[in-house]
Amino acid sequence: MKNIIVTGGAQGIGKIISFELANKGFAVSIFEIDEEAIDEFKLKTDLENISFFKTDISDEESVKKSIQLSVEKYGNIEGLINNAAIQIEKPITELTLEEWNRVIGTNLTGAFLCSKHAAEYLKKSKGSIVNISSTRAFQSEPNTEAYSASKGGILALTHALAVSLGPEVKVNCISPGWIDVSATKKKSKANQIDLSKEDHLQHPAGRVGKPNDISNMVLFLLNPENDFITGQNFIIDGGMTKKMIYV
Repeated sequence: MKNIIVTGGAQGIGKIISFELANKGFAVSIFEIDEEAIDEFKLKTDLENISFFKTDISDEESVKKSIQLSVEKYGNIEGLINNAAIQIEKPITELTLEEWNRVIGTNLTGAFLCSKHAAEYLKKSKGSIVNISSTRAFQSEPNTEAYSASKGGILALTHALAVSLGPEVKVNCISPGWIDVSATKKKSKANQIDLSKEDHLQHPAGRVGKPNDISNMVLFLLNPENDFITGQNFIIDGGMTKKMIYV
């Protein structure tokens, strides 16, 4: 089985990516720091091709250890999905440097560290890296400076890695728009929101996004037949960022 690492893969979009990869026959190495999310995921699946590695992706030694354990468990690494991310919404005048560094450390530095230490294995397998950015890299709501900056950094990291690691490794990016993950978070935070007709009609596609919309693109980019695609960003937002809205 091909070994795919998914960071932050125990809840939200990452959880659905992990499930879809496992159901397609991949071995899935989930790098996750949230023990509550890990325990709940384990209760909901009996798939033998999913393994959990408690990892602080902002810590280099933790990443190195998990990479080594993943390789020992499944052999080489064929794919890396840099999905893990956190968000702290505060006015910039109240956002502490520690909070800024925590967001950047998880969302951007984490992707750098995982890519750095998986690179030698990905080169051997001629594998792929898929980074999960956000439409927040292109547009913002108030009080999202750290998150938006980290996601903009992911875009730049993507094309830099594509050039540095090519031609053996393909590196691409997905920027999700409004994806409803309210029911796929860990139990203590999961709460399916009621989506209104207006919510759906903000999207030219006619609906709010689902996590599978992202996992479908992940599977596409991991397919070796699509190896002419690298250094690219794919906005998956139902067309929302292309629609002009007048209030």
